[in-house]
Amino acid sequence: MSGQVQISRRRFLQFAAGAAGALIVGVGSASAFDRPVPLGLLGDAWSQLGPYLRIAADGRIYIGVRDPDNGEGTATSLARIIADELDADWSQVVVEQLGLGIEEGNGEPRWIYGRQHSGDASSIPAAWADLRQAGALARWLLFQAAARRLGVPAEQIRGAKGAVLAPDGRRLPYGDLAAAAAALQAPSEAPPVKSADRYTLIGQPAGDVNAHDIVTGRQKYAIDEMLGDAVVAVLSRCPFPGGTLDSADRDAAKKVDGVYDVIDIQPEQGQQSGYTPQAVGIAVLARDTWAALQGRVALKATWKAGASAEPNTGALEQHAVAMFDDESVQPSIVRNDGDIATARKKAARALEATYFQPWVAHATAEPPNCIVRLDPDTSVTLIAATQAPRQAYAVVQRLTGFKPDQIDIRVPRGGGGFGRRLQHDYVAEAMLIALAKKSTDIRTRAIKVIWTRDEDLAHDFYRPLAVHRLNASIDAKKKIAGWHQRMASPSIQKGRGVADNRLWQSELMPDALPAGLVPNFRSDWYSLDSQLPRGEWRGSPHVTPTFATECFIDEIAHSLKANPLDYRLAMLGDAHQLPYNGRGGPIDTARLANVLRMAAEKIDWTRWLRSENGLGIACAYVWGAYVAHAIEVAPTADGIDIQRVVCAVDVGRVVNPSGLEAQIAGATMDALSTAMNLAITVKDGQVQQRGFRDYPLSATAQMPNEVEVAIVSSTADPTGASVMGVPSTAPALANAVFRATAVRIRRLPLLRELARLR
Repeated sequence: MSGQVQISRRRFLQFAAGAAGALIVGVGSASAFDRPVPLGLLGDAWSQLGPYLRIAADGRIYIGVRDPDNGEGTATSLARIIADELDADWSQVVVEQLGLGIEEGNGEPRWIYGRQHSGDASSIPAAWADLRQAGALARWLLFQAAARRLGVPAEQIRGAKGAVLAPDGRRLPYGDLAAAAAALQAPSEAPPVKSADRYTLIGQPAGDVNAHDIVTGRQKYAIDEMLGDAVVAVLSRCPFPGGTLDSADRDAAKKVDGVYDVIDIQPEQGQQSGYTPQAVGIAVLARDTWAALQGRVALKATWKAGASAEPNTGALEQHAVAMFDDESVQPSIVRNDGDIATARKKAARALEATYFQPWVAHATAEPPNCIVRLDPDTSVTLIAATQAPRQAYAVVQRLTGFKPDQIDIRVPRGGGGFGRRLQHDYVAEAMLIALAKKSTDIRTRAIKVIWTRDEDLAHDFYRPLAVHRLNASIDAKKKIAGWHQRMASPSIQKGRGVADNRLWQSELMPDALPAGLVPNFRSDWYSLDSQLPRGEWRGSPHVTPTFATECFIDEIAHSLKANPLDYRLAMLGDAHQLPYNGRGGPIDTARLANVLRMAAEKIDWTRWLRSENGLGIACAYVWGAYVAHAIEVAPTADGIDIQRVVCAVDVGRVVNPSGLEAQIAGATMDALSTAMNLAITVKDGQVQQRGFRDYPLSATAQMPNEVEVAIVSSTADPTGASVMGVPSTAPALANAVFRATAVRIRRLPLLRELARLR
């Protein structure tokens, strides 16, 4: 038996019976029953329905998670949304990661699971309605089956801990009802979801479902995966953007014991960045990683720069500053309210500051890697940690021409994403190697591409370098009457099919504060030319502008001898809503003021002026979430000691407080490490960093002992969390450093700049 319930124009609640007496339920397209499933969900020859749950006859509840988990916690939070709606016993829940859900419909791919994407704080908001409805349908079916067996109205039955309870105390486990529930007719409309007062799992803390395996070393990551006797491929890539191969000793590489073949790789002309290899390269194919690495050494590859060399970092920064001063250069006007020129003429005083932020790499714990097994006539299997399986599919489909049912994409857990796994150059490399003519003995074997750390840092999709110049006009009442911000950066969207006059969209948000709070406001963006690959980085496009704006507000408050907290609260004014065209709007100024006060109270902001240490504060609005950081630092002989970090966050209703706390604390630590130490630099046309010696992630001694996370209790719809701890961290740190040392940091990385200025 199976049924469908229409819940929207293109989405369905579905359920079906499986073998051995089980019920499977989910949200998907109408023809999703004939797709293969992960083994844990397969049971006795199940048909797939997803994202979905399977209630087995033994009472276990298998929940498939559609969004990739690279440390964001989605495997836990998404499963708990379904489990709560179902009144499941969490100890009986088994969570399975789903691969890409795709089928063919009228010659076009049809996405069975809806969106499959992670790392941009959208997983929970996108799933909130779908997954609750799937759980509600399963609960409705179970209650109907129980009502018939118990002889009581379904309205009098309630669920608890994986069982139905009758008014007289009789109890039936879900496993006993699964087969009967699957045989029922579909309801005429989608069953109602729970009211919030009945939540039992949502809002309660839960550890990561994979935590035990992670800490015991049993967790399999993408790099641990293998398909049969896969051939390992390691690449040597041209370090010059747009450069070419000069020489390589392929014969010497092939003589290395264990090396099978050497294959040249070329970027595909006309393809968007992130969908094709970044650089010209040579792949060494071998029986294992060690042999491949030794073969790469034996290549002794040398490279030549292209016709136009990538400018040195300092030169690119100087070019940005020159553009600000050159009236003939016309920027993109992102927002223009009022009249900043008139505000400047009438100002009682004016302030100006220029801020510099470097290129930054992702440096994920697990570098890019993937496995491809290709049968040129019938099918391809890809195993890859990715944050966007659909984009991985696009690469595979374009290079093979296969139909959806010929492409199997599996998505294991990844060791960090932060935006790096939104790009699929490593998938394109693996596919091109698989498609190339290889020696006879390895022609039918899978290809496992592994990146080394030096190649990872030299060939990342970097967070763009950025230079900001901000001008503020202050009136006689010490209020900001005019604000002009100019930002220069190489756009992430360059080379991705975006019109030149819209390239600013990846760099800043037109409605980001203080827009809407200042009567005369203008935001300009200047395009910097660079050949370095760019991509989303944790918190883009909020993180880069927030550093400049929140530091500048602190500078304004200091110049006016005002309390930086009070000055921010006065800017926000009485509670009101500000229009916001991006995801999550409008902006509620009361919610932002609330997290500012919470962070200040937790760190005891009353001592900000008299403390021997430095206290700094900053805030941000990010895709519907409100966040504020308060940081306390003490000056030391060789830098600073971060003594306390507090982050107050309002993300609406919290699905898993433990997961939220972990995400905010982790993002904060990542942002501290990046702000203090990290910079990618270009010299002589190539990236200089090759490992953690010259790209030093913060050591434990540099980090605070604890990041205290204060979570606002809210009934608003949930937002995501994975990036929320990043944007306001660096400015809060820089503002604290000023208080502690009287040194104003306008250039990152912070420790290097502090040492230069002291």
